[in-house]
Amino acid sequence: MKKIEIEKFGGPETLQIKDVEIGKPGPKEVLIKNLSIGLNYIDVYHRTGLYPIPLPSGIGLEACGIIEDIGSEVDLFKVGDRVAHSSMPIGSYSEKQLFPQEKLVLVPEGISNEIASCIMLKGITAEYLLHRAYPIKKGDKVLYHAAAGGVGQILCQWANSLGAEVIGTVGSKEKEAIAKKNGCHHVINYTDTNFVKEVEKIVGKNGVDVVYDGVGIKTFDGSIETLKVRGMMVAFGNASGYVDTIDVKKHINAKGLFFTRPSIAHYTMTREELIESAKKVFDAVLSDKFKVEIFKKYPLSDTNKAHEELEARLLTGPAVIIPN
Repeated sequence: MKKIEIEKFGGPETLQIKDVEIGKPGPKEVLIKNLSIGLNYIDVYHRTGLYPIPLPSGIGLEACGIIEDIGSEVDLFKVGDRVAHSSMPIGSYSEKQLFPQEKLVLVPEGISNEIASCIMLKGITAEYLLHRAYPIKKGDKVLYHAAAGGVGQILCQWANSLGAEVIGTVGSKEKEAIAKKNGCHHVINYTDTNFVKEVEKIVGKNGVDVVYDGVGIKTFDGSIETLKVRGMMVAFGNASGYVDTIDVKKHINAKGLFFTRPSIAHYTMTREELIESAKKVFDAVLSDKFKVEIFKKYPLSDTNKAHEELEARLLTGPAVIIPN
């Protein structure tokens, strides 16, 4: 079977397509034939070594596929089940995968392979951000950075459906319309304007209840400035660079803020959490709380190009890799 591997950290050129043998599933594993693979920015972090992984390694955390074989102790699934996942073990950029059964969920009817493969990571991220990291209430003032990105397009629509007032920031003129289409009541281009001043025009000084920030160092200080007393700063990504120093006196103490740096792993610690979160995501799709439109599909052989375009911010919606 064909599989993408990296032998060293670096740019998109480190992604190599290889023919490898795949063994039989272990006692609690299943063999999955991947039908669609999710493309996510965390894949870039793994490829570059920002999030170090043992090398050589496969890459990719998210996929949807059909179970072709099961281990001797598998009791949650059967051959022919359509399943999806968004977690370790790494290696979804492949035609087939061996995967532990406890980290898989069934994909319901009405959800396509492509949608299932790109909403597990992004959708579950949006679910825990909106419902658990900071449970959104009707009337909350929300600031979301990179609102035209993959997670942003889901979260902003979903937050809107929950009754929040959503302010989204974007990095280009072209992305303003995308953010507006996907649930933002107000859109700010932070490359053209000071987003702090623009936010204050909308909700007043210190008027934001929660900031969801996946951008990182570029937006961190401004995000803190917009928050209300006892507001919540949810820093869940670092597309512009990692925020590695928090000044408690400057950033937290002045307004008694709450700060969290969560990841999907913290909110899917148990199988029960995973199943419940995935169910909320699938139900939200089926009930039109948010819509997902696949922006681009790449063949497995074009994974290098997919990463180039992902890092260049050329993708204005969810993208997937099709194994064959």
